[in-house]
Amino acid sequence: MELSVEISKYPLADDYIPAIKDFIERLHAIEGLSVMVNTMSTQVFGDYDLVMDSLKKEIRRSYEQFGKVIFVCKFIGANLDPALNPHH
Repeated sequence: MELSVEISKYPLADDYIPAIKDFIERLHAIEGLSVMVNTMSTQVFGDYDLVMDSLKKEIRRSYEQFGKVIFVCKFIGANLDPALNPHH
């Protein structure tokens, strides 16, 4: 099963950019995930188990490393990666 997730991360800190960049870089480093970034969110596409396991690990790491962080996520049970579906 394929999954698409849109994630917005809101670190509750004055210096929030490093926390966001770290999260995005870690997701980019995971083989098998497709990651797209825009000014409002990060979109992650791939196998359901890989996406969910990766998010579980990286969200926990964000809390442990950066403290209070809010994540807002949207999930859809399909791979909507524009690179795979250029006409959608």
